[in-house]
Amino acid sequence: MSRLVKAELRRLLATRIWQVGLLCAALCGGGLVGLLTLIGPENFQPPMPGVDTEVGVGTILGMVGFTVFVPAVLGTLAVPSEYRHRTVTYTFLFAPRRGQVLTAKLVTYAAAGLTYGVVLAGTAAAALYGGAAVHGLTLGPSTGTVLELLTRLALSMAVYVLIGVGVGALIRNQVAALLVVVGYFYMGETLLSMIPWVNQLYPLLPGGATAALTGFTYVTDAMATEIGTTSIDLLSPTGGGLVLAGYAVAAAALAVAVPMRRDVQ
Repeated sequence: MSRLVKAELRRLLATRIWQVGLLCAALCGGGLVGLLTLIGPENFQPPMPGVDTEVGVGTILGMVGFTVFVPAVLGTLAVPSEYRHRTVTYTFLFAPRRGQVLTAKLVTYAAAGLTYGVVLAGTAAAALYGGAAVHGLTLGPSTGTVLELLTRLALSMAVYVLIGVGVGALIRNQVAALLVVVGYFYMGETLLSMIPWVNQLYPLLPGGATAALTGFTYVTDAMATEIGTTSIDLLSPTGGGLVLAGYAVAAAALAVAVPMRRDVQ
């Protein structure tokens, strides 16, 4: 297993996609949070609490959760790229036990996803404190609270990488897998949260669980006000974390089970 993980890690580091991915993490974290902080949440329409309040900081960091489709996209490349570039045959000849190969992929991509989350959280923290300093403001929450929110955000990004791996294992075609991931996480869940009755399932979807984990309710509350419906009751942060963990486990199971039964051609 150690040799397989090292081989998978070398393969991953040899591609530019994860270099681009880490750049995206810095832009999504530092760029987005920095822009929101410099503009000032109180200047938005509708206005939001400023960064000198705990709610304002939580809202700004929670908005980064809308970029979860990026790590999910990176995760989808784990399995379909092998079929697209026709390297899967050589991989399974080198290591005939497919379960070990797929487990090594999961371990490697989980580590890569956590790295993505750490870069995103670190740049977001720098931008948040830097933007507050520019305005001469002191952040509302304590440093411990901010670190806790950033940790939750980083872990959720790692989970979405694993979800992407599961989707990629289920949908062998790389382009189709990417379209499904981007379409669902970028637009699909938002649309579902706007449909009366159907939106009651939103707390159990990955997006709703992420919102609960990060304590981000601004968008769901705003949409409920806009369409004249009752605000969606999200799970507790612990409940959201457990639901996300469940999705990670399910995605990992798919990533191992589906390719085990498929022909490599």
